[in-house]
Amino acid sequence: MWRELLRGLVDLVWPKRCLACKKGLGSNSVDNLVCRECWAKIKRNLPPFCYSCGRHLEKKNLSKNICPACIKEQPYFDRAFSPCVYEGVLKELIHSFKYQGKDYLGSTLSKLMNEFIQEYNLPMDFIDFIIPVPLHKTRLREREFNQAEILAKFIAGQFHKELACQQLQRQRYTPSQTELTPQQRLRNVQNSFSVTQNYAFKSKNILLIDDVFTTGATASWAAYALKQAGANIVFVLTLAS
Repeated sequence: MWRELLRGLVDLVWPKRCLACKKGLGSNSVDNLVCRECWAKIKRNLPPFCYSCGRHLEKKNLSKNICPACIKEQPYFDRAFSPCVYEGVLKELIHSFKYQGKDYLGSTLSKLMNEFIQEYNLPMDFIDFIIPVPLHKTRLREREFNQAEILAKFIAGQFHKELACQQLQRQRYTPSQTELTPQQRLRNVQNSFSVTQNYAFKSKNILLIDDVFTTGATASWAAYALKQAGANIVFVLTLAS
């Protein structure tokens, strides 16, 4: 409530500027937050996709339908998808969303995910629960919100799916993944998730939501906890990879 009140006061004093390029916003903008020029610069993740991590496949890997990274390390999730590439304008917006308290960006950014679901006909009818990747309670206190949960709420609402935010938990605090190598990332989050009510997900199909897919280590170990609790299929959808 206080964050929204403060934002309203700021808007009265200073004119609206694009959260990416910082230029003044005209009447033609996206949700009065991002100018159309910047929005158009967001790089989309285009097919063909790796059937495991969902990233764009280079021509040399087309015959195998899987990227070299996924061949080396088979994840616990069944398949991942990302509508965008984590660079440029989108990287700037995600940074503002996560680290600068601009949680209201979640509604705008979730549109990219919803459009991707519809364009590529992701099997939403098949999904029983939408689950955001949880933050450890220490990090949640620091940030005051879970960016994955905000995105998940909008997606669940758009497709009329049940949102489960409490059953999957991050049981131990882990250092930030940002500066770690792929192998260090994997070890860092290994066995860091747990499910509080195993029976809730038995034989269920899950869509796991997060903001960024880098090596897939976090998504993989979250999926592992869900599979251990009896989940049938675990798909992953992130905003960018």
